Amino acid sequence: MEFLFADWLGTPAWFWLAFLGLVVALTAFDLGVLHKEDKAMGIAESLRLTAFYITIALAFGAWVWAEKGADLGMKYYTGFFIEKALSIDNVFVISMIFTFFAIPAKYQYRALLWGIVAVIFLRGGMIAGGAALVEQAYWVLYIFAAFLVFTGIKMFFTSDHDPDIGNNPVVRWISRHMRVTKDLHDQHFFVKVPDEKTGKLVNAATPLFLALVVINLADLVFAVDSVPAIFAITTDTFVVYTSNIMAILGLRALYFALAAMIDRFAYLKYALAAVLVFIGSKIFVSDFLLGGDKFPPVMSLAVTLGLIAGGVLFSLWKTRGMALKA
Repeated sequence: MEFLFADWLGTPAWFWLAFLGLVVALTAFDLGVLHKEDKAMGIAESLRLTAFYITIALAFGAWVWAEKGADLGMKYYTGFFIEKALSIDNVFVISMIFTFFAIPAKYQYRALLWGIVAVIFLRGGMIAGGAALVEQAYWVLYIFAAFLVFTGIKMFFTSDHDPDIGNNPVVRWISRHMRVTKDLHDQHFFVKVPDEKTGKLVNAATPLFLALVVINLADLVFAVDSVPAIFAITTDTFVVYTSNIMAILGLRALYFALAAMIDRFAYLKYALAAVLVFIGSKIFVSDFLLGGDKFPPVMSLAVTLGLIAGGVLFSLWKTRGMALKA
């Protein structure tokens, strides 16, 4: 029992176990109950499931608030909403990946689910590494902050472009070193196929597996922005990790609604750019202009929500009348 109360990265072990238990339960319920069969998800179902995941995330935040205090509870919500907003750009890239590999909608959800499972471990490694760096050298936060400001400013002035998935080095490497089938085989990532020379059955990857690999690579790229953004809010590893993962857990449900109306959010990137600049600059403001006093968490949350909501509403207003994608 002492193990449960032992400190692990600044938080009792039972906090971590409770969170991981929640993630496992949600994943099992999602895959084993809600989506036992492969089928395309409609916009209405996508929105209902998204509301369910957001409710769980908000309730978990209330638990963090009660157990770790109002300050960290507010920072959890700020990190959650930032990651949720940044994931909208991720949805566009995922949609491009599925289109490139010709993945039918009925198989996309399962690929996204296993992609999320991989992300839980990949993000965990990145956050653990970031936490170790910050603990050893606080000045690393200034690098994170400067990177966020630079990224935000860059987003204001760069135009969107389609990723060159076909020339992705990982895709090329897999295609050269593994057997890859030309066609899908239902929801399977690997199948047995006859060898062209011997006729014996051998293992081969499917296009669905390639799509899964590229989706996880894309997430790592997006994590370069989102992980420093949350570290700029708080260095509490538990809050950083849980807010990040709770936002990502609902991404697979939100994907199908956003993919159908992604063009309606054409101006959101400017709001996200402003959020990154704000989050990055407030570290310098706190340390050099406020004499080390903390930037009020409630103000950080209010500004973040205000910018995101403004970007969403302005985008919807500017693109009113635009038809949804089939």
